[in-house]
Amino acid sequence: MDSITSYILQIDVLEAAGLLFGLLAVYYLIRENSLTWPSGIIYVLVSFVIFWRARLYADFGLHIVFLVLNIYGWWYWKGGSKNEQDDIPVTTTHPTLQLTLWTISGVGIFIMGSLLHQYSDAALPYWDSATTVLSLTGMWLTARKKIENWHFWLVVDVLATGIYFYKGIHFYALLYLIYIILAVIGFITWNKTMKLQKA
Repeated sequence: MDSITSYILQIDVLEAAGLLFGLLAVYYLIRENSLTWPSGIIYVLVSFVIFWRARLYADFGLHIVFLVLNIYGWWYWKGGSKNEQDDIPVTTTHPTLQLTLWTISGVGIFIMGSLLHQYSDAALPYWDSATTVLSLTGMWLTARKKIENWHFWLVVDVLATGIYFYKGIHFYALLYLIYIILAVIGFITWNKTMKLQKA
């Protein structure tokens, strides 16, 4: 118990901030609340520092794109170019597109992992690339309010929990462990929303 208390007292302030805003972003996402996007933007800014220090360069690059996608998602959920603020409905992705996204993601993981392995000192280049590429796909599906985003996030969360624990980024490991549970809750919640929409 003393060791846990000691760790909490010595926790990096940035890691704690990342944990807080990461959880807020997912909480609001599950509730389909547009506050998910500003919370996500703060999480991304904190993560820039965390991942650079840990030499997880693919994750760092990912969060640059996340910043753009958070801004896009915020705009899209607020009605986008229609200048409306009607609720964007939860929808599904066509099975052919789902298969295409998984295939492209697999190729992307291999290419990115190979490049990082050969041309950088990246830690865990292939695992790091897996969370990066799958997160990009998941984030795009999230911004478009597609229910399949939760499938991608579940895989990312499981992988990331192991990576961050291994790298000693314990608060982020805890964050992604919680994300696993939230991804399941998010899928169930959005699925109920879709059924209500159809009714």
